[in-house]
Amino acid sequence: MKSIVLKLSALMMLFAFTSTAVASEHAAAPSVNSMHQEETYKSKPMGTMIVDFLKTTGVVALMHPRADEMSATGKPMSDFSKGVGRLIMFGVVFLLFYLAIAKGFEPLLLLPIAFGGLLANIPIAGIAGPHGFLGVIYQAGLSNELFPIIIFMGVGAMTDFGPLLSNPKTALLGGAAQFGIFGTLVGAVILSQMGLVDFTLKQASAISIIGGADGPTSIFIATKLSPELLGAIAVASYSYMAMVPIIQPPIMKALTNEQERKIKMSTLRHVSRMEKLVFPIVVLMLAILVLPESTPLIGAFMFGNFLKESGVVERLSDTLQNGLINIVTIFLGIGVGSKLAADQFLVPETLFIMALGVIAFSVGTAAGVLMAKLMNLFPGTKINPLIGSAGVSAVPMAARVSNKVGMEYDKTNMLLMHAMGPNVAGVIGSAVAAGVLISLFA
Repeated sequence: MKSIVLKLSALMMLFAFTSTAVASEHAAAPSVNSMHQEETYKSKPMGTMIVDFLKTTGVVALMHPRADEMSATGKPMSDFSKGVGRLIMFGVVFLLFYLAIAKGFEPLLLLPIAFGGLLANIPIAGIAGPHGFLGVIYQAGLSNELFPIIIFMGVGAMTDFGPLLSNPKTALLGGAAQFGIFGTLVGAVILSQMGLVDFTLKQASAISIIGGADGPTSIFIATKLSPELLGAIAVASYSYMAMVPIIQPPIMKALTNEQERKIKMSTLRHVSRMEKLVFPIVVLMLAILVLPESTPLIGAFMFGNFLKESGVVERLSDTLQNGLINIVTIFLGIGVGSKLAADQFLVPETLFIMALGVIAFSVGTAAGVLMAKLMNLFPGTKINPLIGSAGVSAVPMAARVSNKVGMEYDKTNMLLMHAMGPNVAGVIGSAVAAGVLISLFA
């Protein structure tokens, strides 16, 4: 036993001696990296190091743009886009913040979009580039149309087709409102032929869908037909959706008289559960047979609604209506905001997109009102033309505006549920219109 202890002691002394020798050798012969770092620190005075740091700040990058900085698309950026253009875009996103927070204009999407635009215009960081987190989000859910489709599932789960089924002829109002889409498409083509703009048919189609006042549909078709215009189209679409209470009432009042605004509509009939279960399946089957290109949006919309009306999967329906749609809305908003970079947004086409968008939305509103007036020329129950404006698919804001304007002339005239019929028909109509445009021009 004593010999074993002596052997262990000898081994420990040998190990300690070896460790000390190695440590001494390392101390005596510093590594190449440490020598290089020491030489670097010695060769650069503190003042030079401070100057080098300042060159990497955003202030210097804005005042003296770097020549090697590339856009998110991989193309060289102009000095204007790198400097003054970014400052202008900061002003644009702050305006969107103001509209969303102070005025309450569609804050659920304008805030994420605006913040994404703020991040996309930060110099040097490349947040919206292919390897930046905004670029990754865009590729994960927007370039493949995933986020708009999930949004449609959530909207479907929140939709009640009862008002439409109880008065099916109001679907014509939702269909008429889509005239704004195709009318604007023709207008954009005419402007291109006149040489005022240089929109291709694909770009004109993506712009025209703004007339449907349906943000997810606008994003869906823009991603497929004209991704370079996605930022301007999305901002225009959601801005006009938010400004429904401002844009629509003057058009509604200009096209109707006081007597028409006071028309009272009969109480809606009760819609059975079976009707609500069968309707989404019938609509989806018709889309499959007639216009397969529209089925991604219509299929997602009807899936969400079918879960809700089935009554046996409340957890799934609740997830679609709340948690999932909220999460996707955040990612969709900042993903769209990544396209608000100065080099992509501050182009002449953006002004034409904003102008054509408001024309499309106004024409869609007017078409719905005029269709109701036309329907009243035939025998049968009269329709209050004010609900025709709800044919644009800004759900449920457009229906609320119809109700509000009607109550200005008769406080007992409740039009909300009647207006929901053309409102949800407008959602289906805009999805069908998107399918037609994709079938023609994709």
